[in-house]
Amino acid sequence: MKKLVLITAVFLSVLACKKTPFTNRTQLNFMGNNTIFPQSFAAYNQFLTAHEIAKDANKQAMVERVGQRIAAAAQRYFEANGQKDYLKDYKWEYHLVKDEQINAFCMPGGKIVVYTGILPITETEEGLAVVMGHEVSHALLNHGAERMSMGTIQQIGQVGVALATANGTPKQQQMWMTAYGLGSQIGVMLPFSRRDESEADEVGLRLMAIAGYNPDEGAKLWKRMAAMNKGQKPPEMMSTHPSDQTRIAKLTAYAPKAKEEAKKYGIYFNN
Repeated sequence: MKKLVLITAVFLSVLACKKTPFTNRTQLNFMGNNTIFPQSFAAYNQFLTAHEIAKDANKQAMVERVGQRIAAAAQRYFEANGQKDYLKDYKWEYHLVKDEQINAFCMPGGKIVVYTGILPITETEEGLAVVMGHEVSHALLNHGAERMSMGTIQQIGQVGVALATANGTPKQQQMWMTAYGLGSQIGVMLPFSRRDESEADEVGLRLMAIAGYNPDEGAKLWKRMAAMNKGQKPPEMMSTHPSDQTRIAKLTAYAPKAKEEAKKYGIYFNN
């Protein structure tokens, strides 16, 4: 049984190795779009029925406009890189939801929600493009499916630990399970989550630049976020996200590269 668990984990890991678009990173992902998209679309519809759509027509129009430009930029990128059908199963939707949370998300398959609470921080359409570019990048990079795949491997590892310590006392078994849980979370899952956030930041700036929005806004937006979050976040190693200062530094470094990317599509910025 122990060997079977190990073989299963190795088999899934090898079988699931794919390359991410944009960054060409090897990715653990054995969740196909044909499985995850229908679930995503159903969950999105349920979410919309349970939340109030904002009635501000101008702000809703801005969300749709930014979303459409980001989606068009993604399509331009994939066509230019020989993957014109990459988005064929995407069903883009853009909704502004009345909620004071500072949040936004893009579900697998292109279902997007922006909360009204984030608009005072984004301030402008360009600031909103930073947020939406980031969230769309999570979907394009299949981060949701990757997290589900990693979670499956983590669970298989947990079964392996349980089998390996089956002859120990209950106290010993609990000790090993606790150690595995903490180790896999702090040493594997959280670093992967922070990597995904940084990757989505980088790709998000590239997308917004291709869409004609100045990527310099990325660091400016996160400086505003940092001013609001001061003293309210856990240490970086215990968090799913990079620290605000790490994020600002990386966004500042990503911006010139995003501008260079945009030049390939005839988009130029003055600074």
